[in-house]
Amino acid sequence: MTMHTRRLIGQLIRHLALAAGAAVMLLPFAIMLQTAFTASGTSFHGGLSDLTLDNFATVWAQQPWLRLYTNTVVMTALIFAAQVVIGLPAGFALARREFAGKKVATLLVMACLVVPAQVIALPNYVLLTRLGWIDSLAALVVPFAGSAFAVFLFRQFVLTIPQSLFDAARLDGVGPLALVWRIALPNVRPALLALGVFSVVSHWNDLFWPSVMLQSDRAATVPYGVATYATTEAFTGYGVQMAAATLAVLPLMLVFLVTQRQFVRGIAFSVNND
Repeated sequence: MTMHTRRLIGQLIRHLALAAGAAVMLLPFAIMLQTAFTASGTSFHGGLSDLTLDNFATVWAQQPWLRLYTNTVVMTALIFAAQVVIGLPAGFALARREFAGKKVATLLVMACLVVPAQVIALPNYVLLTRLGWIDSLAALVVPFAGSAFAVFLFRQFVLTIPQSLFDAARLDGVGPLALVWRIALPNVRPALLALGVFSVVSHWNDLFWPSVMLQSDRAATVPYGVATYATTEAFTGYGVQMAAATLAVLPLMLVFLVTQRQFVRGIAFSVNND
């Protein structure tokens, strides 16, 4: 067997393995869509002739989806913007500035990556309660404005920017803040998109924190709309449940399809550069 043949066989095996993995990952989405478009009573054994939009019409009539989408878009956009405003200067400082305790600060940021949000949920709840922010948009945004992941991601990406670029900017009289927003920011666009995908997906799907902080439906988010169909064991309207899940995940899928190339590039840079 020649080297070329062995290489082709190896590539074939890798592609088959990737295809098998993709099938396993996509199967739940296929079942969700099939169930969402199937008439009630035939969710698991219906054919193409049974496809219907009745489940989506029911879900859309039962929930204020425009308000849910609006609340969730505003919340995720504010969180992402705050993470960029705080994370980029911090990541730049850890990557390109020299100061006492820099290594310790970097290690602390990395340590924060493994701390689940549930661990600090109670202190955050007490603090926000004393501030009078219960049942408000601020309660959903402020605890996540600072992100250790954002700081680490920007730090890794800023390290890939040539130091000569910053030196030349300093010679032209560019100050420290301008270095961040005029020099670093345009060169970390893949990192911005990668952070955006992680941040938006995480907080778009988050039900835990809104369920802790909200006491009414005024600031309810998309997961609330889905959760209302799984509150009792007796409810078995699987078609309606999957229609609600489809409406919840559809915006995320569209955003990922648009930004997938930049997302992968941003993650590759953050992993391979240290």
